[in-house]
Amino acid sequence: MATHKQYELVYIASPDATEEQLTELQTIVEGIVTKAEGVVDKVDVWGRRRLAYPIGRLKEGHYVVVLFSSEGTLVKELDRRLKVNDLIVRHLIVRVDEELQKAARAKSRRDAETARRRVARGLPPEPTPEELLAKQAALDSRDEAEG
Repeated sequence: MATHKQYELVYIASPDATEEQLTELQTIVEGIVTKAEGVVDKVDVWGRRRLAYPIGRLKEGHYVVVLFSSEGTLVKELDRRLKVNDLIVRHLIVRVDEELQKAARAKSRRDAETARRRVARGLPPEPTPEELLAKQAALDSRDEAEG
């Protein structure tokens, strides 16, 4: 069995679409993913927004972001099905798991470097609760002075 990869789908639906049509479209997308043994992790409906540039005669659209995990074969089928749907103005599918892994590796490197520097100064590798409270108090007082 192939491993599941994480993808992000962003689609823009026509501004003329009704709430029922948008709900049905969202159900169709989720059905395609689950039928191909994928998992919908998160659906974020941004609502009606202005487009960055006009597409045909349209200046607005309904934005929806779907985060899902599946095998790579689903992406081709999903792309094909979204292209033929009249309600969808534009769509984009991007693989995001590699970027998340890169960010996690960078964070672990930063954390290790911070711990190494703290130990070199004779401090414990992790900040103590007192240090964290003092840092938060300093940030709060700075915010009050600026505001």
